[in-house]
Amino acid sequence: MELERENNIKIEQKSNNFLNTLLGKTINNAIDIGLRAILPDLIENQVIDIKNSLLENGLKGGIKNAIDSSVDLAKSALGIFTGNFENMSQVKIAVGQGGMVETISNVFDNVLNKTFKSGHINKTTNLLIKNGKNIIFQNIKNNIEKEFNNQTFNIEKLEKTINNWKKCYNNKDFSGMSKEYNKIEKQLNNIIPLENILKETRKIETIHNFIKNNGHNFEITELEKELIKKFS
Repeated sequence: MELERENNIKIEQKSNNFLNTLLGKTINNAIDIGLRAILPDLIENQVIDIKNSLLENGLKGGIKNAIDSSVDLAKSALGIFTGNFENMSQVKIAVGQGGMVETISNVFDNVLNKTFKSGHINKTTNLLIKNGKNIIFQNIKNNIEKEFNNQTFNIEKLEKTINNWKKCYNNKDFSGMSKEYNKIEKQLNNIIPLENILKETRKIETIHNFIKNNGHNFEITELEKELIKKFS
Protein backbone atom coordinates (compact mmCIF):
# COMPACT_ATOMS: atom_id res chain seq x y z
CA MET A 1 0.00 0.00 0.00
CA GLU A 2 2.81 2.42 0.90
CA LEU A 3 4.63 1.73 -2.39
CA GLU A 4 1.41 2.30 -4.34
CA ARG A 5 0.76 5.57 -2.50
CA GLU A 6 4.30 6.77 -3.28
CA ASN A 7 3.85 5.84 -6.93
CA ASN A 8 0.56 7.75 -7.08
CA ILE A 9 2.23 10.84 -5.60
CA LYS A 10 5.06 10.64 -8.16
CA ILE A 11 2.57 10.26 -11.01
CA GLU A 12 0.57 13.26 -9.77
CA GLN A 13 3.70 15.41 -9.53
CA LYS A 14 4.81 14.42 -13.03
CA SER A 15 1.34 15.00 -14.44
CA ASN A 16 0.91 18.41 -12.80
CA ASN A 17 4.37 19.58 -13.88
CA PHE A 18 3.88 18.38 -17.45
CA LEU A 19 0.39 19.84 -17.75
CA ASN A 20 1.46 23.17 -16.24
CA THR A 21 4.42 23.40 -18.63
CA LEU A 22 2.37 22.28 -21.63
CA LEU A 23 -0.53 24.67 -21.00
CA GLY A 24 1.82 27.46 -19.92
CA LYS A 25 3.73 27.30 -23.22
CA THR A 26 0.53 26.94 -25.23
CA ILE A 27 -1.08 29.98 -23.59
CA ASN A 28 2.16 31.96 -23.85
CA ASN A 29 2.39 31.31 -27.60
CA ALA A 30 -1.27 32.23 -28.05
CA ILE A 31 -0.71 35.59 -26.30
CA ASP A 32 2.28 36.25 -28.61
CA ILE A 33 0.20 35.61 -31.72
CA GLY A 34 -2.76 37.61 -30.37
CA LEU A 35 -0.71 40.67 -29.44
CA ARG A 36 0.97 40.73 -32.85
CA ALA A 37 -2.46 40.56 -34.51
CA ILE A 38 -3.97 43.46 -32.55
CA LEU A 39 -0.80 45.59 -32.52
CA PRO A 40 0.29 45.35 -36.18
CA ASP A 41 1.92 48.78 -36.24
CA LEU A 42 4.43 47.94 -33.49
CA ILE A 43 7.80 46.34 -34.19
CA GLU A 44 8.68 42.92 -32.78
CA ASN A 45 10.71 44.24 -29.83
CA GLN A 46 7.89 46.56 -28.76
CA VAL A 47 5.39 43.69 -28.73
CA ILE A 48 7.84 41.58 -26.71
CA ASP A 49 8.30 44.42 -24.20
CA ILE A 50 4.51 44.79 -23.79
CA LYS A 51 4.08 41.06 -23.26
CA ASN A 52 6.93 40.98 -20.73
CA SER A 53 5.34 43.88 -18.87
CA LEU A 54 2.06 41.96 -18.66
CA LEU A 55 3.86 38.85 -17.40
CA GLU A 56 5.87 40.80 -14.82
CA ASN A 57 2.75 42.59 -13.56
CA GLY A 58 1.11 39.34 -12.54
CA LEU A 59 0.03 37.53 -15.71
CA LYS A 60 2.67 34.79 -15.41
CA GLY A 61 1.72 33.90 -11.84
CA GLY A 62 -1.97 34.30 -12.63
CA ILE A 63 -1.77 31.79 -15.47
CA LYS A 64 0.00 29.23 -13.29
CA ASN A 65 -2.49 29.66 -10.45
CA ALA A 66 -5.41 29.39 -12.88
CA ILE A 67 -4.06 26.12 -14.28
CA ASP A 68 -3.39 24.65 -10.83
CA SER A 69 -6.72 25.66 -9.30
CA SER A 70 -8.87 24.61 -12.26
CA VAL A 71 -7.18 21.21 -12.48
CA ASP A 72 -7.54 20.59 -8.73
CA LEU A 73 -11.18 21.67 -8.82
CA ALA A 74 -11.95 19.43 -11.78
CA LYS A 75 -10.22 16.42 -10.21
CA SER A 76 -12.43 16.78 -7.18
CA ALA A 77 -15.57 17.14 -9.32
CA LEU A 78 -14.61 14.09 -11.41
CA GLY A 79 -13.99 12.01 -8.28
CA ILE A 80 -10.33 11.39 -9.11
CA PHE A 81 -9.34 10.43 -5.58
CA THR A 82 -5.82 9.24 -6.52
CA GLY A 83 -5.10 12.71 -7.87
CA ASN A 84 -4.09 11.26 -11.23
CA PHE A 85 -5.73 11.55 -14.63
CA GLU A 86 -6.43 8.19 -16.26
CA ASN A 87 -7.10 9.41 -19.82
CA MET A 88 -7.18 12.49 -22.06
CA SER A 89 -10.95 12.81 -21.76
CA GLN A 90 -10.53 13.64 -18.07
CA VAL A 91 -7.80 16.18 -18.88
CA LYS A 92 -10.05 17.90 -21.44
CA ILE A 93 -12.92 18.03 -18.96
CA ALA A 94 -10.60 19.42 -16.28
CA VAL A 95 -9.41 22.26 -18.49
CA GLY A 96 -12.84 22.93 -20.02
CA GLN A 97 -15.01 22.71 -16.91
CA GLY A 98 -12.46 23.86 -14.35
CA GLY A 99 -12.87 27.46 -15.48
CA MET A 100 -9.22 27.89 -16.43
CA VAL A 101 -9.69 30.14 -19.47
CA GLU A 102 -12.30 32.25 -17.70
CA THR A 103 -9.99 32.70 -14.71
CA ILE A 104 -7.09 33.71 -16.94
CA SER A 105 -9.42 36.16 -18.71
CA ASN A 106 -10.20 37.87 -15.39
CA VAL A 107 -6.51 37.91 -14.45
CA PHE A 108 -5.69 39.41 -17.84
CA ASP A 109 -8.13 42.30 -17.29
CA ASN A 110 -6.62 43.11 -13.89
CA VAL A 111 -3.03 42.82 -15.13
CA LEU A 112 -3.71 44.98 -18.20
CA ASN A 113 -5.20 47.70 -15.98
CA LYS A 114 -2.26 47.47 -13.57
CA THR A 115 0.27 47.63 -16.42
CA PHE A 116 -1.45 50.72 -17.87
CA LYS A 117 -1.61 52.51 -14.53
CA SER A 118 2.06 51.80 -13.87
CA GLY A 119 2.95 53.52 -17.15
CA HIS A 120 4.35 50.47 -18.94
CA ILE A 121 1.87 50.88 -21.80
CA ASN A 122 0.17 54.03 -23.13
CA LYS A 123 -3.54 54.78 -23.44
CA THR A 124 -3.75 53.85 -27.14
CA THR A 125 -2.04 50.46 -26.64
CA ASN A 126 -4.18 49.74 -23.60
CA LEU A 127 -7.36 50.42 -25.61
CA LEU A 128 -6.17 48.32 -28.56
CA ILE A 129 -5.44 45.34 -26.31
CA LYS A 130 -8.78 45.70 -24.49
CA ASN A 131 -10.68 45.80 -27.77
CA GLY A 132 -8.66 42.90 -29.18
CA LYS A 133 -8.80 40.71 -26.10
CA ASN A 134 -11.24 38.31 -27.76
CA ILE A 135 -8.64 37.60 -30.46
CA ILE A 136 -6.07 36.66 -27.82
CA PHE A 137 -8.43 34.34 -25.98
CA GLN A 138 -9.73 32.72 -29.15
CA ASN A 139 -6.08 31.95 -29.93
CA ILE A 140 -5.68 30.46 -26.46
CA LYS A 141 -8.70 28.19 -26.93
CA ASN A 142 -7.56 27.16 -30.43
CA ASN A 143 -4.00 26.44 -29.27
CA ILE A 144 -5.18 24.34 -26.33
CA GLU A 145 -7.48 22.31 -28.58
CA LYS A 146 -4.67 21.79 -31.10
CA GLU A 147 -2.23 20.71 -28.37
CA PHE A 148 -4.74 18.28 -26.88
CA ASN A 149 -5.29 16.78 -30.33
CA ASN A 150 -1.52 16.30 -30.58
CA GLN A 151 -1.53 14.67 -27.16
CA THR A 152 -4.30 12.29 -28.20
CA PHE A 153 -2.34 11.35 -31.33
CA ASN A 154 0.87 10.78 -29.33
CA ILE A 155 -0.96 8.63 -26.78
CA GLU A 156 -2.51 6.48 -29.50
CA LYS A 157 0.93 6.12 -31.07
CA LEU A 158 2.39 5.00 -27.71
CA GLU A 159 -0.43 2.51 -27.17
CA LYS A 160 0.36 0.92 -30.55
CA THR A 161 4.02 0.64 -29.58
CA ILE A 162 3.05 -0.98 -26.27
CA ASN A 163 0.95 -3.54 -28.16
CA ASN A 164 3.86 -4.20 -30.51
CA TRP A 165 6.11 -4.85 -27.49
CA LYS A 166 3.56 -7.31 -26.10
CA LYS A 167 3.42 -9.17 -29.42
CA CYS A 168 7.21 -9.49 -29.43
CA TYR A 169 7.09 -10.67 -25.82
CA ASN A 170 4.51 -13.34 -26.63
CA ASN A 171 6.70 -14.44 -29.56
CA LYS A 172 9.77 -14.46 -27.27
CA ASP A 173 11.47 -12.02 -29.65
CA PHE A 174 13.79 -10.02 -27.41
CA SER A 175 15.35 -8.12 -30.32
CA GLY A 176 11.90 -6.89 -31.34
CA MET A 177 11.05 -6.12 -27.71
CA SER A 178 14.16 -3.97 -27.38
CA LYS A 179 13.32 -2.03 -30.52
CA GLU A 180 9.79 -1.29 -29.28
CA TYR A 181 10.98 -0.62 -25.72
CA ASN A 182 13.34 2.12 -26.96
CA LYS A 183 10.40 3.70 -28.81
CA ILE A 184 8.29 3.56 -25.65
CA GLU A 185 10.95 5.40 -23.64
CA LYS A 186 11.14 8.20 -26.24
CA GLN A 187 7.38 8.49 -26.73
CA LEU A 188 6.73 8.74 -22.99
CA ASN A 189 8.53 12.10 -22.98
CA ASN A 190 5.94 13.56 -25.36
CA ILE A 191 2.73 12.77 -23.48
CA ILE A 192 1.06 13.89 -20.30
CA PRO A 193 1.75 11.28 -17.58
CA LEU A 194 -1.54 9.39 -17.35
CA GLU A 195 -1.98 6.88 -14.52
CA ASN A 196 -3.03 3.89 -16.66
CA ILE A 197 -0.24 4.36 -19.19
CA LEU A 198 2.47 4.90 -16.57
CA LYS A 199 1.44 1.78 -14.67
CA GLU A 200 1.43 -0.21 -17.90
CA THR A 201 4.84 1.05 -19.01
CA ARG A 202 6.30 0.51 -15.53
CA LYS A 203 5.20 -3.14 -15.71
CA ILE A 204 6.76 -3.45 -19.18
CA GLU A 205 9.99 -1.90 -17.89
CA THR A 206 10.17 -4.37 -15.01
CA ILE A 207 9.53 -7.42 -17.22
CA HIS A 208 11.83 -6.19 -19.97
CA ASN A 209 14.77 -5.57 -17.65
CA PHE A 210 14.16 -8.86 -15.83
CA ILE A 211 14.39 -10.84 -19.07
CA LYS A 212 17.36 -8.75 -20.22
CA ASN A 213 19.27 -9.38 -17.00
CA ASN A 214 18.24 -13.04 -17.04
CA GLY A 215 20.12 -13.83 -20.23
CA HIS A 216 17.01 -13.29 -22.42
CA ASN A 217 15.36 -16.24 -20.68
CA PHE A 218 11.58 -15.98 -20.99
CA GLU A 219 10.84 -18.74 -18.49
CA ILE A 220 9.56 -16.91 -15.39
CA THR A 221 8.67 -18.75 -12.19
CA GLU A 222 5.56 -17.96 -10.13
CA LEU A 223 7.75 -16.40 -7.44
CA GLU A 224 9.44 -14.19 -10.02
CA LYS A 225 6.03 -13.18 -11.40
CA GLU A 226 4.99 -12.08 -7.90
CA LEU A 227 8.18 -10.04 -7.55
CA ILE A 228 7.59 -8.43 -10.94
CA LYS A 229 4.02 -7.61 -9.95
CA LYS A 230 5.18 -6.12 -6.65
CA PHE A 231 7.76 -3.79 -8.15
CA SER A 232 5.85 -2.71 -11.26
